[in-house]
Amino acid sequence: MLTISLEKICFLIIKAREFDAKMEPEVSDPGDNPIDDADREVLFDYPDDPTVEEIRGLIEGLNEDELTDVLALVWLGTGDYDEDEWPQALADAREDKDSRRVEALLSIPLLGDYLEEGLAELGYSCKEVDRRHL
Repeated sequence: MLTISLEKICFLIIKAREFDAKMEPEVSDPGDNPIDDADREVLFDYPDDPTVEEIRGLIEGLNEDELTDVLALVWLGTGDYDEDEWPQALADAREDKDSRRVEALLSIPLLGDYLEEGLAELGYSCKEVDRRHL
């Protein structure tokens, strides 16, 4: 039913959740001594954040069908469509090229949660994928 592999979508969910946990930095330049900062720097959203770059790289590496799945899953997860409307969600996502852009997807708050909800709506889960990677 999905064009995108469960491995890819689950990795995107994990990385999107890492990104969602970020907050505004307390200082603009984090310095060079993590001991002084109690390793909090990983929680701050700096412009060169490696998590964002990982997400960006993953999304940019997806083909059109996989991007369509991602957007349709987000819409399923937000409740815009339900499982019975999956074919229509896919058709609408295929037409909505602007919403499939990397920046548009990165700007969705709770992207990981919506993707996971969409997967659950279709009967998929990341539990097995998570278990293999943990």
